Amino acid sequence: MGALLPVSLDAFHHAGLMPDAIGNLCSDVTRSGSNPAYAHRITFMNQLDQLKRFTTVVADTGNFRQLAAFAPRDATTNPSLILKAVQQPDYAPLLTDTAASHRGVALDEIVDRILVRFGLEILKVVPGRVSTEVDARLSFDGPATLARARRLIALYEQAGIGRERVLIKIASTWEGIQAARVLEREGIHCNLTLLFSFAQAVACGEAGVQLISPFVGRIYDWYKKAAGAGWDEAANAGVNDPGVRSVAQIYRFYKKFGIATEVMGASFRNVGQITALAGCDLLTISPELLAALQASEAPVARALDPAAARDAAIERVTHTEASFRYALNEDAMATEKLAEGIRAFAVDAGKLDALIRAL
Repeated sequence: MGALLPVSLDAFHHAGLMPDAIGNLCSDVTRSGSNPAYAHRITFMNQLDQLKRFTTVVADTGNFRQLAAFAPRDATTNPSLILKAVQQPDYAPLLTDTAASHRGVALDEIVDRILVRFGLEILKVVPGRVSTEVDARLSFDGPATLARARRLIALYEQAGIGRERVLIKIASTWEGIQAARVLEREGIHCNLTLLFSFAQAVACGEAGVQLISPFVGRIYDWYKKAAGAGWDEAANAGVNDPGVRSVAQIYRFYKKFGIATEVMGASFRNVGQITALAGCDLLTISPELLAALQASEAPVARALDPAAARDAAIERVTHTEASFRYALNEDAMATEKLAEGIRAFAVDAGKLDALIRAL
């Protein structure tokens, strides 16, 4: 929270603002009747606190010791974050202790138990949900995805955690989306990740999944790389950022047609992408960018509004398996980034396997 500053009403008039217009910036305004200028004492809010007025903030990290400083409601993890965490001295015991106490157990089960150990620690800090990811190497295997998801939930429940506090992360392939459809019917809620296209979002909504994670930063990366020397950073910033535009399109479509699936923007590269999506249902943010938001008192205004989305002139879109696959194939960015993301998570899953085998 910023410093307390005495400010005259005249300052707002000169700036073209009335006191009630600064609600997003100030957490407390008290009038001093003894001051003839009606001095106000104002506590300016940092950007993180302003953002929380519109959006549920989620921490994107496996480092649960960092969480308390930012007070997120939920937390997300992925194979790369867990791999990074278990190689740090503070977290290595979660890997070694879990592996040691389950010798003779299949490797994939030990991995799931390690993921759940991290999730349990995270749930001691956040009041909401944790997202735990199914092995990316199963992204095109629906039955195997179902089996792993059910085991992850069973492990949480054995530890006394209700399934309402867990989201199972699954890649947004056709097979993954259909597996999520089945899981949702069983009361196992899902977070469909590695989502880069409108077609993926439409299919997820039709499957009734709890939440989707469109990857803002990776979409931005692709377009910036494709443009090469012709990329204009200023012209493609804020609401014009291609990743921001993608999430905004999905958000408006869902709100327009009453689709209950939550939209959680993910994979941010800068604060501007985050503030341009203020009002999105959720945003999952790295500790580094959470700290940057916390350090700034620049104003944050709502960018996405459900009422405005409901009034938008948008046509309903649906997908069969064939039309989904064709639409995804037509989107070069989404096709490449989905494949790249699965490969990268699979590599890190293999590295985690190797660490366990070496114990």
